[in-house]
Amino acid sequence: MSRTAARPPLRALAVLLLAIVACTARGPAVPDELPPETADTIAPPSEALPDTVVDSLLRELAELRDKLNAPPPIPDTVTVLVRDVRVCAGGDVMLGNNLDTLWAARASARLGRRIVPLPDPEQLLAPLRPLVSDADILLLNIEGAIGDGPAPSKCRPGSTSCYAFRQPVDAATALARLLRHGVVVGNVANNHAMDAGAVGFQGTLRNLGLAGVHGTGADTLATVVETAHGDTVAFLGFSTAQAGPDPRDLDGVRRHVSRAAAQHARLVVTMHMGAEGRDAQRTPDSLEYYVGENRGNAVRFARSAVDAGASVVIGHGPHVMRAAEWYRGALILYSLGNLLTYGTFNLSEPMNRGAIACVSLDAEGRVTAARLRPTRQVAPGVVAPDPTGRAGALIDSLSQLDFPRSMSDQFPEVVLTPPAAVRPDDR
Repeated sequence: MSRTAARPPLRALAVLLLAIVACTARGPAVPDELPPETADTIAPPSEALPDTVVDSLLRELAELRDKLNAPPPIPDTVTVLVRDVRVCAGGDVMLGNNLDTLWAARASARLGRRIVPLPDPEQLLAPLRPLVSDADILLLNIEGAIGDGPAPSKCRPGSTSCYAFRQPVDAATALARLLRHGVVVGNVANNHAMDAGAVGFQGTLRNLGLAGVHGTGADTLATVVETAHGDTVAFLGFSTAQAGPDPRDLDGVRRHVSRAAAQHARLVVTMHMGAEGRDAQRTPDSLEYYVGENRGNAVRFARSAVDAGASVVIGHGPHVMRAAEWYRGALILYSLGNLLTYGTFNLSEPMNRGAIACVSLDAEGRVTAARLRPTRQVAPGVVAPDPTGRAGALIDSLSQLDFPRSMSDQFPEVVLTPPAAVRPDDR
């Protein structure tokens, strides 16, 4: 039989071509050769085709096969949606004190109503939920240890300026549940974290971790927190007390912060330092002292942290609101005051004023937005949103006094925006 006479008719070849194309479109690649059993399904030839026609059909079949098996084209540009990370922060938090419950009897007599010494921590925190519901991460200063059982005595008999704080274990769980879809970070670099001794300090970190709260400030290594969207933010805590890295060692501060900033674009530094009380609302660019203790220079510390790469610096410790300033594009809040301090704290004006500050950080660590949500406490430490916005007014007026050239512009809705132009060395 001749080569030409052995070829199938055009109609049969077209049917075969359509069948192969249909099979290819459904998934597997078209083979270069048909399996032997396929020949039995082809109708016997009734007419011959020229070689040129057959070759043309085979070329078209090969081209079609290559197109179907080729990977999808890569677009010239790829659009990647990048979202900012919202970090909210508050000042001092203490959800009851199981090292001293006698204060409740004295408070009941003074206030004329029954005061329970250890209320439900979740009920105490409930008023804050609307203020932090949009946070990816919430940073709070844990003012005191967290634990139970015996603890060494911190205060000497007869002392009038020593206080020991330890919150019950369920306070850690309540803190973790404060955010439904976010992560809570607890700063332990402060002057009350060691109130139950070194063993109590380790217990605090353990109780926070078991509850799902990230502890920061225990050492010089950054605490790296991942959000639900996979973004990361690093935190470093400093304190002039025994717990935490020393903010008075500026060389050490720059070293620790720059090491963290080299690995993490979004870096939040927190400081527990400065004098305390109603007479400590101003922020001097000098050393501060309280009951004879050197509490450091908050301005030098905060600016050193920013110079080393911090995106935001959050302050607490003075128990009052303090000024804010923009420095080299970073936001410094020198003190957010008392947020929720149930117990023996003095909550007369202005120590009853606090705030939740929320900042948005882009992928480069820049602050793209900042808002302040004022709060107010009623003795013995019941917090609520403050419709008067008093904390915002305090920050505004104190910033004009202490940092007139690098202050935060203040608007009625308490949105913190940077000045139009701030030189790096402005104060």
